[in-house]
Amino acid sequence: MDFNMKKLASDAGIFFTRAVQFTEEKFGQAEKTELDAHFENLLARADSTKNWTEKILRQTEVLLQPNPSARVEEFLYEKLDRKVPSRVTNGELLAQYMAEAASELGPSTPYGKTLIKVAEAEKRLGAAERDFIHTASINFLTPLRNFLEGDWKTISKERRLLQNRRLDLDACKARLKKAKAAEAKATTVPDFQETRPRNYILSASASALWNDEVDKSEQELRVAQTEFDRQAEVTRLLLEGINSTHVNHLRCLHEFVESQTTYYAQCYRHMLDLQKQLGRFPGTFVGTTEPASPPLSSTSPTTTAATMPMEPSVAGLAPPGDAALCLEEVAPPASGTRKARVLYDYEAADSSELALLADELITVYSLPGMDPDWLIGERGNKKGKVPVTYLELLS
Repeated sequence: MDFNMKKLASDAGIFFTRAVQFTEEKFGQAEKTELDAHFENLLARADSTKNWTEKILRQTEVLLQPNPSARVEEFLYEKLDRKVPSRVTNGELLAQYMAEAASELGPSTPYGKTLIKVAEAEKRLGAAERDFIHTASINFLTPLRNFLEGDWKTISKERRLLQNRRLDLDACKARLKKAKAAEAKATTVPDFQETRPRNYILSASASALWNDEVDKSEQELRVAQTEFDRQAEVTRLLLEGINSTHVNHLRCLHEFVESQTTYYAQCYRHMLDLQKQLGRFPGTFVGTTEPASPPLSSTSPTTTAATMPMEPSVAGLAPPGDAALCLEEVAPPASGTRKARVLYDYEAADSSELALLADELITVYSLPGMDPDWLIGERGNKKGKVPVTYLELLS
């Protein structure tokens, strides 16, 4: 019990000394040991890394889970060390509603069939989104969170300890300075009149006492300086480890980009398949699926394609290889050719198609048995299939 009380009193004295030193420094009444420029740069770099890591982490969480209530729920589950329950993605929920609507409105109707196909695509998009969130959380969010909750807490602890060591060092310097000043004063100016012999004894005694105080203060200063230097070295090594943290975060960032690229590529493939499926459905409007690029004209390609006279489709076009061989031999009909302006660029998928450039004029016509979504386009001596939705018919 006595030992604990002594330790408590000692800790209280140290805390009080540090508080006095810190307060005097704030008011400019005490000198402060400054760290070197390299150390200060390391501290600033570490603080900047911590701040931006927090912002990137929070915004990535918003990107992966826009619902703030869901984020709070996931945070609580993680803090309670419990498994986060599986949650339906927005795409999967939309697919469920579309499937139920198709079942009630009639799955055999054109609208019902389309709802079913779109629901299947939305379900695949939701599954892709779920995989992306899972991959991004493991490969990107977890390393950032581990840095903030692990390495940064260690750095902060050692920085606080370094701050305490510096306060102890500066307090020792202040005590030594005061002791030397008092010793010099006691040596040169006696406490009483020099004519009385007793005053010489008192002056000598005071000088000896201050001399002992100076020796004690110097010893404490050497110990405080050693502890400060040791702690500064430990903190410096931890701060220099921020470079390794940047390398690790760079690798995680590359993995995040890869997972995001994979996710959007899957979404593109799913939507492209859906677009092709909707184009083959009987009873659907030609050109209702809009390409990804925005049109350069206010004229709607949907309206143009829907009003264009077409011959009924009785069979699909020949395979691309055959079309590429025979297309040049096909002569345009004597009547039925029209001028069309290209709305936006189109890259040919194979040799049977004609590449298009926005705003150019080409001649188009249809052949018996062609898919109504396509026309034959001519530009000079070049000829090939072109999609209707990329054209604005002029005459």
